Amino acid sequence: MLKQRLPNWLNGVIVALVLFSNVTLWGIIVLVLALLKLLLPFSLLSHLLHAAYFGWCQGNRLALWLGCADININITGTVNRQGWYLLISNHMSWLDIVVLSAIDVLPAPKFFLKDELKYVPFIGSGAWAMGMPFMKRVSKAQLAKNPQLKGLDVARTKRSCRDFHNHPTTIINFVEGTRFTPVKHNAQRSPFTYLLKPKAGGIAFALEVLGEQFDALLNTSIVYQGQGDHICANLLRGRLDSINVDLQVQAIRPEMIGNYQHDQEFRLFFQQYVNDLWQQKDHHLAAYHQAQQTAYVAVTSKEIEAP
Repeated sequence: MLKQRLPNWLNGVIVALVLFSNVTLWGIIVLVLALLKLLLPFSLLSHLLHAAYFGWCQGNRLALWLGCADININITGTVNRQGWYLLISNHMSWLDIVVLSAIDVLPAPKFFLKDELKYVPFIGSGAWAMGMPFMKRVSKAQLAKNPQLKGLDVARTKRSCRDFHNHPTTIINFVEGTRFTPVKHNAQRSPFTYLLKPKAGGIAFALEVLGEQFDALLNTSIVYQGQGDHICANLLRGRLDSINVDLQVQAIRPEMIGNYQHDQEFRLFFQQYVNDLWQQKDHHLAAYHQAQQTAYVAVTSKEIEAP
């Protein structure tokens, strides 16, 4: 294969160019179509927007193929490209967005994004054009000074989710709210080994608005294997050995849908439900890492014993 014949540095340059060109090209196209849609609200423009978004996803698949030696997508259950899903995942790197958007079996992945990303060229405008919710975390001190900020994320989430009724969609929420790092893990005193503490609100709001339309919950875990600790640097240096995505299709039960903002009993129930999911995910990741370590030790032992 071509990517195996190139020097790592050249492969990295090509991957970087593909990613940059991909987001720039499709970001401009999506923005232009979105502005036209504001002026001329024709249904054709909406279909063209989603076609352009699909083009961006395909470009991401090409970049991953060039930059990673092995990509494994394990799906437990059935996913219908004409369906509606709520996908929750751990968050290891900004590359997670590229990875999840590149899974071709998922219908139109749409992300819950940090509010700061709205100012990133092409990414922010493209996400706005596709109606993705931007989540702005508000501290207790900010709420004390400006009580009107309370419920801002709720309103944004509900408004965005209503826009997803018309097209098969996968709403993606990184439940931890930020990327996992050892520093953040220690600062949180997280009870999990491989995860940060989960935030249940975004999932609950999405379920409240689209719960009856969702076909299933996609409980997803992402693991990267590389020759260094920095995932993105590994991709660009040709040192990303594997990307493993484990996607479990789970039913959405009626008791998972409720008024998270105003029903205290439901809020406590749902927080415990998400914590239980995260505990199971932590065990799953621990088993995976243990299996990888065992395999590594076995290979190393054979190399030592070889004459």
